[in-house]
Amino acid sequence: MISLETFADLANTELGPFADKPTTLTPGQKEASAVLWTSADDRTKIGVWECTPGHFTADRTAAGEYCHIISGTATLTNADGSGSRDIGPGDLLVLPQGWQGEWVLHSHMRKLFVISASPIG
Repeated sequence: MISLETFADLANTELGPFADKPTTLTPGQKEASAVLWTSADDRTKIGVWECTPGHFTADRTAAGEYCHIISGTATLTNADGSGSRDIGPGDLLVLPQGWQGEWVLHSHMRKLFVISASPIG
C-alpha cells in the first residue's frame, strides 16, 4: 500500500534532472519527472511532470493519460486537426488510449499524470 503522504504536496514534489524533450518541435525545450507509484502489473503509473515552454508532439497509442494541471498553460490540438483545447491550473485533461496530437506550452507547466495501458488482446 502506498502512503497517502506521497501525494500531499505535488506542487513541490522533487523531480529528476531536466533533460531534452525527445518529441519537441522547439529546440532547447526541457522536461523532468518523478514516478510516484507503479502498479504491480506495470500498466499504470502515477507521477509529476514539468516542462519548459515550447511545442511538442504526443502519442498516446500505447496508453491513455489523465492529467491534472498544477501550474502553467497550454493548448492541445488533435493530430487530425479536429479540435483544440486550452488548459491551465486546476484543469483535468483526459487523453484516451489512441490519442495523438500536439501540445503548445505557453508557460512552464507542472502536472500530475496517471498513465494507464489497457491489456492487449
